[in-house]
Amino acid sequence: MTVWDDLVGQEKVSGQLEAAARDADALVTAVGAGTPLPEASKMTHAWLFTGPPGSGRSTTARAFAAALQCTSPDRALGGIPGCGFCDGCHTSLIGTHADVQVIRTDLLSIGVKETRDLVRRAQLSPAVGRWQVIVMEDADRLTEGAGNVLLKAVEEPAPRTVWLLCAPSLEDVLPTIRSRCRHLTLRTPPVAAVADVLVRRDGIEPDIAAAVARATQGHIGRARRLATDERARARRAAVLKLPLRVDDVGACLRSAQELIDAASEDAKQVAEETDVKETEDMKAALGAAQGGRMPRGTAGVMKELEDRQKRRKTRTQRDSLDLALIDLTAFYRDVLALQFGTDLALSNTEMQDTLDRLARGSSPEATLRRIEAIGACREALDRNVAPLLAVEAMTMALRAG
Repeated sequence: MTVWDDLVGQEKVSGQLEAAARDADALVTAVGAGTPLPEASKMTHAWLFTGPPGSGRSTTARAFAAALQCTSPDRALGGIPGCGFCDGCHTSLIGTHADVQVIRTDLLSIGVKETRDLVRRAQLSPAVGRWQVIVMEDADRLTEGAGNVLLKAVEEPAPRTVWLLCAPSLEDVLPTIRSRCRHLTLRTPPVAAVADVLVRRDGIEPDIAAAVARATQGHIGRARRLATDERARARRAAVLKLPLRVDDVGACLRSAQELIDAASEDAKQVAEETDVKETEDMKAALGAAQGGRMPRGTAGVMKELEDRQKRRKTRTQRDSLDLALIDLTAFYRDVLALQFGTDLALSNTEMQDTLDRLARGSSPEATLRRIEAIGACREALDRNVAPLLAVEAMTMALRAG
């Protein structure tokens, strides 16, 4: 299986990247032989992958990184780089290649300090591979200062360094950066393609794979999680009961609090899994005795770790809450589809009776207002409005219609 098989429903993008990988291979070969580089090349030093959540931006970037490091002998016979089996491909995909750096953040933003470290690395020549590849999965989370630091590296790249940036949309990246990148837009994968990949790669039962692919509207990661995580299915079922419960002010406020509590529980669960081990590892690295006091001069390091853990918990809570709001939007989209009598496939077919009842009991205009209220809540959370206030305003709007 080649690395390009990971790009579900992205045939056009796959073709473009395959051509670029061929040219990249030719460029490295030409440099090694001392011959001039080709004038016209589909390869460039900076790429920007955009697309909706679940489209596979980071997967695409990692697949391209693996193809750039491919050492398969089939290349000499006309094969496309990215075999998926050679040492270059394998280590790139599992994250152990010395010349492929994957940057993802579990915090709300990527700061100047981290970006400067990346820029310094980008100036190095490849250690063992064919290219120095830096994959930034959350380029939309760069602060303005960090973006300006990155700009310098993208403007004046090292000869064998490639930047692969991922973001939801062009508008999420500084204009000065995106103007220096080759832009590829990914689409939401078809539901059938997502279901097929869940069956082939994850061994999910076909009926379950089709149901979760439909429920998540083609989001591969969420579909896999729903298919394999019982708690995720239970949380989603609880969220989809909310439209039936907002029949008075008290119920609206209770529902809002329950959404916030569920998101907080998710954040607490992640913290329990990572924070304790992270703290113990840091203490051991700083030389603290088992159960003893920390050495002098280490309080600042521990405080920095605590702050990082707190920011990570905040992001986890917001991400969990945003996921619930996406599920609510899909629910009301199904209601709207029934009200207009379209033949659009429903995401929540298991709730057909509930959808029919709500569709008959309200107007399309009211459903649209409810969808807009959910969107307004997501925007408010993005602007750091207190989560409980934002969700309470939304549930009141859902009740009013």
